[in-house]
Amino acid sequence: MTPPPCGRSPDTMGTRFLLALFLVLLVLGFEVQGAHLPQQEEPASPALLTQVQESLSSYWDSAKAAASNLYQKTYLPTIDEKLRDMYSKSTAAMSTYADILTDQVLSMLRGEE
Repeated sequence: MTPPPCGRSPDTMGTRFLLALFLVLLVLGFEVQGAHLPQQEEPASPALLTQVQESLSSYWDSAKAAASNLYQKTYLPTIDEKLRDMYSKSTAAMSTYADILTDQVLSMLRGEE
């Protein structure tokens, strides 16, 4: 059996899938709850809008807290270290190539050979 790409274990990939599935189900659950509310004919009052805003804010905060908690449980320091190292090496290489390209363009513009 070949190892998963990018050093991810099957457990990590499954956990992330479960997180995405949980968030989708959470949103769908709130949609279903909202569908059962009776429709009002009168225009919405500012108090109702404030209440809806506070309700959505609390739902968002609870979803963020759940996602953050799940991320903290699945955090892998070795993967984070590898990503930071890969980022620093790739930015150093890109900087070098950007300097070479800049020199070539300036040389072409000046007409030097």
